Amino acid sequence: MKPLTVLVGILLLISIPLLSSDLVEKEFEVKPGEKLDVNLKTGGSISISGWAKNVVNIKVYLKNSQSEGCEIRIEKSGQVIEVESEFDPFEHENCRSPKLEIQVPHQFDLKLKTMGGDITINKVEGEIGGKTMGGSLKLSHLKGKIRMTTMGGKISLTDSDIDGYVKTMGGRVLLENVVGDIKGSSMGGNVVYRNVRSRNGESTGKVVKISTMGGSIKVDKAMEGAYVGTMGGDIRIKYAKKFARAKTMGGDITIDNIDGWVKAITMGGDIEVTLTADKKSRKRDADLTSMGGDITLTVPEDLSMNIYIELAYTKSSWKKYRISSDFKLEIEETPNWEKKNGSYRKYIYGKAKTKDAKNTIKIKTVNGNIYLKKNK
Repeated sequence: MKPLTVLVGILLLISIPLLSSDLVEKEFEVKPGEKLDVNLKTGGSISISGWAKNVVNIKVYLKNSQSEGCEIRIEKSGQVIEVESEFDPFEHENCRSPKLEIQVPHQFDLKLKTMGGDITINKVEGEIGGKTMGGSLKLSHLKGKIRMTTMGGKISLTDSDIDGYVKTMGGRVLLENVVGDIKGSSMGGNVVYRNVRSRNGESTGKVVKISTMGGSIKVDKAMEGAYVGTMGGDIRIKYAKKFARAKTMGGDITIDNIDGWVKAITMGGDIEVTLTADKKSRKRDADLTSMGGDITLTVPEDLSMNIYIELAYTKSSWKKYRISSDFKLEIEETPNWEKKNGSYRKYIYGKAKTKDAKNTIKIKTVNGNIYLKKNK
């Protein structure tokens, strides 16, 4: 039997040129917890799904029956299965990016790289890492640790219990029904957190941190606080505990419920924030600034506050702006136009203290109304 064993070992290491066939299929017996390493130098899509067998099944398809000029190497070395595609230096103009469909045991580590193509992973638990130079990431029912990046494409990570990050240089990021310490980021697209929490059901792991160069941000819950920013888009946080810090260079900021302190800045948009009931000794400071929009702050009627409001309106503005407050304020308006930041302005100030003035409320806007409301 030894000669046969040696022959099988040699066959596993053979590079497979894709000649006239559109499909190459290989299968290996494995153990859970081993590793798959895919490197598509030709580019190509990768689809991986977990199953209950201790077998790795690999199918490689080539588009349009154009196979000359491509080489696929599929081998098993120790506990690692390696799949690599590359160009034949003499025939590369005929090569088309392959499509991989792979099934692995549910518990399996993945290391994936493609020079361009979508990556799909479903029902896998382990160390999952990968990168595509251009394509979407569709990730679902995962468990373990993840580090995935696309240089240009959308990302969805859903129904998973996982730690780590997913990043795109340009595209929408959706994290939905995810448990773990996970971060999603985009350099040029919307980032949405929807039902993202820790394993005890109370937080996203640590502080929710989202940064995008252009696009909106949505967060359902941030039980340990939220730090979010976008260069151009709206921000919406439905609920945050401890603190919320939000900044956009051009868009609205809405925080439906904040159980803690808040700081929000927009260079051109409206701000709307609601503080929850004053409990124990947690700080309820609010610092809200807009360079051009309305600001609405709703606070508990018995909140202890030191209130400072500044409303500036320019000489060229088309209407009279005002401060509206459910709390009694000392109102002062400057009589003369003052030149500041390149324009003539007048100011309306509002000040007040309630109870022992424990929390600082600071609101500033330009060419917008300010509304301070009681939440009864």
